[in-house]
Amino acid sequence: MVTKIKPAYDVVLFGASGYTGKLVAQYLARRGGKPFSWALAGRDLRKLEKIRDSLSRINPALDHIPLIEANSRDAESMQRLARAARVVISTVGPYITLGEPLVAACAEAGTDYVDLTGEPEFVDRMWLRYHDIARASGAHIVHCCGFDSVPHDLGAYFTVRQLPEGVPIKLEGFVRAGGRMSGGTLSSAVTAMSRWRQMQDTRKERRSKEGKPVDRKIGSTHPRLRYDRQLQSWVVPMPTVDPLIVLRTASCDERYGSEFRYGHYLQMKNLPMMAAIGGGVGALALASQIGPVRKRLMALSSKGYGPTKAEREEGWFSVRFIGSGGGKTVYTEVSGGDPGYGETAKMLAESALCLAFDRLTRRPGVQTPAHVMGEALIKRLQAAGIGFNVLESLQPCALPLRTAEA
Repeated sequence: MVTKIKPAYDVVLFGASGYTGKLVAQYLARRGGKPFSWALAGRDLRKLEKIRDSLSRINPALDHIPLIEANSRDAESMQRLARAARVVISTVGPYITLGEPLVAACAEAGTDYVDLTGEPEFVDRMWLRYHDIARASGAHIVHCCGFDSVPHDLGAYFTVRQLPEGVPIKLEGFVRAGGRMSGGTLSSAVTAMSRWRQMQDTRKERRSKEGKPVDRKIGSTHPRLRYDRQLQSWVVPMPTVDPLIVLRTASCDERYGSEFRYGHYLQMKNLPMMAAIGGGVGALALASQIGPVRKRLMALSSKGYGPTKAEREEGWFSVRFIGSGGGKTVYTEVSGGDPGYGETAKMLAESALCLAFDRLTRRPGVQTPAHVMGEALIKRLQAAGIGFNVLESLQPCALPLRTAEA
């Protein structure tokens, strides 16, 4: 483990002037509890000064919060940033093009790091390049600390702990959400879709180097499109980063049983809704493969744009789990408000504070949220208003059955 000089700040927020970065900053500004030292970082000091002015109206004590000029294209500034913090929060994406320099700097400096990426290629590439470096330095590099993939990873963790130990476990998660997409999210989605071949190659390389547990079986339930009578709705396999994160946590934790199978679904009211969403995603995927169209989409997806406060207040999510093992079946739910932004800002901020202040088992390297923070982060999120509940049955939710607008 490297010898590290005591950093100046508990937390540094990189990308504070972006859409989601502003929400994370506002959440930290409003958050009560024990005081902590933090700073804002980004490439444009004038924009950071405006963010500081807005934060001082929320909390006057923040009128002199430090500002750090840092650019992801300047490796030296990333190294300075990493050395300045106990934990760095990054909201700067697309991560596959902008995220690596900061991960590299944190891994080498022994600084803990969290982000909100949902880009599978980036997650795998960072594991391949920096997992061993971070383990040696003592850094926790924890990707996917927003809606991708905290509710799913921690929800699976929470559900597994309601079941007997040492038995084969089957778990399925069913996602419903309502909300709008920001320009930054669209930009990341288009970038990821345009790199399908690279993503598959990187995943294959990681699998060959990472290997599998020797005495346990971890895998998918091979989800398929079906009508679920318990949920009284259609469910369709959801090929996001979330099931990959759940399975990687399971690979590291024997509490997930001698055999663990997971299926991840989007829950929808009817087939026309499914066809409309599938068609929209398919059209976006096709457009991302055409250079001029992709450039046009990237130009339109201004990273400072996103849902209004009123739109965020209408947002919601529910992830329901059915877990079975050892002759027992359990139903659980993780639920909250606006998934992509309001609750993502909360999840990301609390993840950083969890790493900075909670007593955790040291598990350095490129890791998953549940494997590093587990119960400690669940408690933080419950205190912040996100529900983790055991249900008596899977009766249809009181929430309206609709899906995220994309």
